[in-house]
Amino acid sequence: MLSKLVIASGNQGKLREIQHILSPLQIEIIPQALLNVPECAEPFFTFIENALAKARHASKHTGLPALADDSGLCVDALHGAPGVRSARYACFDETSPKSDALNNKKLLDVLAAEQNRHAHFYCVMVLVRHEHDPEPLIAEGRWAGEILNEYRGNDGFGYDPLFLDAKTGKTVAELPLEIKSRISHRGHAMAKLLLTLEKLKHE
Repeated sequence: MLSKLVIASGNQGKLREIQHILSPLQIEIIPQALLNVPECAEPFFTFIENALAKARHASKHTGLPALADDSGLCVDALHGAPGVRSARYACFDETSPKSDALNNKKLLDVLAAEQNRHAHFYCVMVLVRHEHDPEPLIAEGRWAGEILNEYRGNDGFGYDPLFLDAKTGKTVAELPLEIKSRISHRGHAMAKLLLTLEKLKHE
């Protein structure tokens, strides 16, 4: 079983959720920033390729097992956009700073006259035991909902104030972390990954 795990993300919201989900395990969770891991490029068009690149990148720089998440919002009316570009949706280029506020404003603008508000969050989690792990552990999760016309809630990050959960009738920004960790795309992916780790532990 793993004793240390590097989280290949600098996103504080993601780190908080992942650490919360992994908290019952006896694993030392280390954000990559504490080990001076530089940010990894994400040039690919799919979540899985970007997640794998980030996991291998963090493991290469630390010599430790690494867990990476690549996730985003996929809007039906936008043919899956912003997708892998979710964090940089409003950026002019790769040097522009990320901004949740600008991303949300752009999403509201492009959907202003759109009746179809269906969307889902998608997440891929990849765990590599070393940089060249030929059998990375991969799990995915989805979270169905719709995009509102206005912000609701004060918690969360990213598109959380605009994303209405189909089952609870609340935006993600209105849900406590305990519930979000259980029903979210990231929560579903992590649950599958933990099941795989448990099986490997007994093999």
